[in-house]
Amino acid sequence: MSIIQQVTTASLSDNWRTINIDLLDPESSSNFDTSTLHPPLVPVSDDEIRTLGQQIRQLMRGGDAEGALRGALEMPPYGGSDAVKELHAETVILVLQSIKASEMTPILKRIFQTDGGSEALDALMKYLYKGMAASSSHSPSRSSAISPQSTGAGFSQMGGRPAVASESSTMSVLLSWHEKVVDVAGLGCVGRCMTDWRKV
Repeated sequence: MSIIQQVTTASLSDNWRTINIDLLDPESSSNFDTSTLHPPLVPVSDDEIRTLGQQIRQLMRGGDAEGALRGALEMPPYGGSDAVKELHAETVILVLQSIKASEMTPILKRIFQTDGGSEALDALMKYLYKGMAASSSHSPSRSSAISPQSTGAGFSQMGGRPAVASESSTMSVLLSWHEKVVDVAGLGCVGRCMTDWRKV
């Protein structure tokens, strides 16, 4: 029986815009639970991420920047809460800032050539975009952080405060890493990062 036969002419003329045709289609996503399409994520606690962060910082203090980066990228907390994900993202960005520009490409190449290296660089790309989004979300406060500074000659000069400088240096580091990751892993890394349903 068609939908026109099910609905009277009077109600069809009044309510035709409110009919949800997806409910009438047996293969529509509204007729089954879409959460079953993805496998469940392993839950990650705050304590686990704090312990991992301490281990990563210990590797950094020991001079093992590559080991610290590998440790941060091997097990992203996909199943963690937003607070856990933010905590781990801060650790990853701290590691990225501690690595010299001349060491970026050799480290990325060694990681990429190991088992699971492609997935690690995909996770790194996700953290780069997350860090860029966080840095750019602070941009409205930049106008409030800029104030006239006296030059001593009777003129005033607009200049940023150190917080703005640190945000721009973080963005510069993230953009440098983005360029190097694309050089090593290719543009497919960006596509996989954008289409993956698991978020960092």
